[in-house]
Amino acid sequence: MKLNIQDTFNKELPADPIATNSIRQVEKACFSFVTPTKTANPKVLHVSPEMAENLGISIEDTQTEFFKNIVTGNEIIPNTHPYAMCYGGHQFGNWAGQLGDGRAINLTEVVHNNQRWAIQLKGAGKTPYSRTADGLAVLRSSVREYLCSEAMFHLGVPTTRALSLSLSGDQVLRDVLYNGNPAYEKGAIVSRVAPSFLRFGNYQIFASRQDHESLKTLVDYTIKHFYTNLGSPSKETYLQFFQEVSSRSLDMVLHWQRVGFVHGVMNTDNMSILGLTIDYGPYGWLEGYDYGWTPNTTDAQNKRYRYGKQPEMVLWNLYQLANALYPLIEEAAGLEAILENYRTQYDEKYLDMMRSKIGLFTEIEDDATLIQELEENLHLTETDMTIFFRNLSQFEKENPDNGSLIIQDAFYESLEQLPEIIQTWNNWFHRYSTRLAFEKETNVERAQKMNLVNPKYVLRNYMSQLAIDAADKEDYSLIDELFQLLKNPYMDQPESKKWFAKRPDWARNKVGCSMLSCSS
Repeated sequence: MKLNIQDTFNKELPADPIATNSIRQVEKACFSFVTPTKTANPKVLHVSPEMAENLGISIEDTQTEFFKNIVTGNEIIPNTHPYAMCYGGHQFGNWAGQLGDGRAINLTEVVHNNQRWAIQLKGAGKTPYSRTADGLAVLRSSVREYLCSEAMFHLGVPTTRALSLSLSGDQVLRDVLYNGNPAYEKGAIVSRVAPSFLRFGNYQIFASRQDHESLKTLVDYTIKHFYTNLGSPSKETYLQFFQEVSSRSLDMVLHWQRVGFVHGVMNTDNMSILGLTIDYGPYGWLEGYDYGWTPNTTDAQNKRYRYGKQPEMVLWNLYQLANALYPLIEEAAGLEAILENYRTQYDEKYLDMMRSKIGLFTEIEDDATLIQELEENLHLTETDMTIFFRNLSQFEKENPDNGSLIIQDAFYESLEQLPEIIQTWNNWFHRYSTRLAFEKETNVERAQKMNLVNPKYVLRNYMSQLAIDAADKEDYSLIDELFQLLKNPYMDQPESKKWFAKRPDWARNKVGCSMLSCSS
């Protein structure tokens, strides 16, 4: 296995002068050199062929001992220096100080086909930023991250990627619900890949310490390598940089809302500077359509990161990034204008996105009212989001009275016992039918377009849990089955119809299916 290594991160940014994994406060440095912890008996469970190809790694190479040792931290790629990044962040609205890559170690950067990738191991041991933790990960959380990052990519959602999922061969102590009942679990490592893993918190830490020199160095580096269209550093360039980050973050959260994804822990240290979905912890997809749902047990009381609030939380996080960049710009007006523009753009783009979900390809003034009524109806009783929007594509505008029959599989209750709700839906379908008369597409053409934005298959939490339970018994076939299924989430895949179904009753309150912590 030969990689085209590019080590610009280490060369261009200030490094921590102490090259050890010892836990400490790190100042005036963007990263610290570290060494992954060797594992007892590593085993590669699954590899993403597409991601390997993106890195210039052949399938044959992924089956070698060298590859296994690299993606489990037991061997270092020649002529490279693994490192962990220093960053801070706001966690649940409160400044947490130094955080950093506590269980992530960056191996190197690779360039293949003019695309730049950073390769990172999650769960490969302690770093200076591990605080009181061990820097390790377990099979449970690693299966979820591996499957989800690749599933999100195929959904068309901006995301970090995954190269491999491996067992470490070690046992790791975890308290899954933080309730004082820790237990040993199988250790695991995910090899994650992205153009960069830089987060809002990387910039915040320097602003908080008034280390404006390091802040400028990092911002200039980011623009040089990831926002090359902006040109040479200047106050105007920094404003344009912030505008681009804002636009990418907006695009990301719109995709989340489109597919019903809930991140669960939108702290500023989990916000990518490239507008990518990053850090798959207590995430989930909506089962019942519910603005107030969060999968995170830590957030169960305040629901700061609930589904309906995600766009607002992205904006809140952008405010924190604006505060961090302010020392380089020293003028608030430009930053404030960009933040205000986010609000306007979100409202407009959300409306356009919802139009596409229900098959409207022209614009009429009353569309916002029609969509608002739809969303209110979806809250009347527990309604599966994925099934509802997918089945809605079967609606025939000439037959509005059949609307409730088309979507009945999305309801967790029988609507026969809820006549008032049936009547409310029938009223909406008649308005919907009238609106569709203004569209030129046939029913078939509209369905084809709707099915390109409304997935049939998403990685529901119970599906992940089934794969985890099987993997705990050394059966890894379900990991591959879901991996293959989710590569084509918009296709019918009749052989996989069993996965196009509501959450089963047994999963409603099961740990890992409904209740997830940050260790999940």
